[in-house]
Amino acid sequence: MKKLLLTLLLCVPFLAQAATDDSKYLKGAVPEENGIVTFRQTFAVPGKQQADIYTTMKAFAKTLVDGSIPNSLRARIVSEDAATGEIVMRAEEYMVFKRKPLYLDRAQFRYTLAINCTPDGKVQLKLNTITYGYEEDSEGNTQTTLKAEEWITDEHAINKAGTKLYPRSGKFRRKTVDRVAEIFLNARQAFEEPEQPVAKKPAATVVE
Repeated sequence: MKKLLLTLLLCVPFLAQAATDDSKYLKGAVPEENGIVTFRQTFAVPGKQQADIYTTMKAFAKTLVDGSIPNSLRARIVSEDAATGEIVMRAEEYMVFKRKPLYLDRAQFRYTLAINCTPDGKVQLKLNTITYGYEEDSEGNTQTTLKAEEWITDEHAINKAGTKLYPRSGKFRRKTVDRVAEIFLNARQAFEEPEQPVAKKPAATVVE
């Protein structure tokens, strides 16, 4: 029994470390371009023409607009051009940090998503102009607006040693990195066909 308790005690530090492993959110996880927080991803869609890719991506953009996405607040397509393959949308979602009975810690996550379907069969995604509405009043109106550039960058969200996230800004950084990754993944998955009995090649491959 004593040996079992000793083993459990020795495991506690490792379990705690695993539970708070922020390695993927540290330096470089939030990219900047000319001082603006900007996430990008490009993937190829083999065997598809630009027009077909555009149609699929427009349908994907509409899933963000129609309110069917969990925590969706509001969204709209700002511009669309089938000739150039470009779609730009602006979205607002609830970013939930903690939910308990009689307690809800959340923010409004606002961003612009630009989608470019290129003639060579690729999709270029760019997500930026990120802001957060935080600290709601009793009527649901946000009292504080935070800009990503002043809140979730390496400078503002990571300690000087570069080893851990600050508590307040860190929770925004984690949620943002995860949500952007999810949006980009959903865009790629929009090209996947229903599973077939035989193996098939992935429909979309990240190229950069």
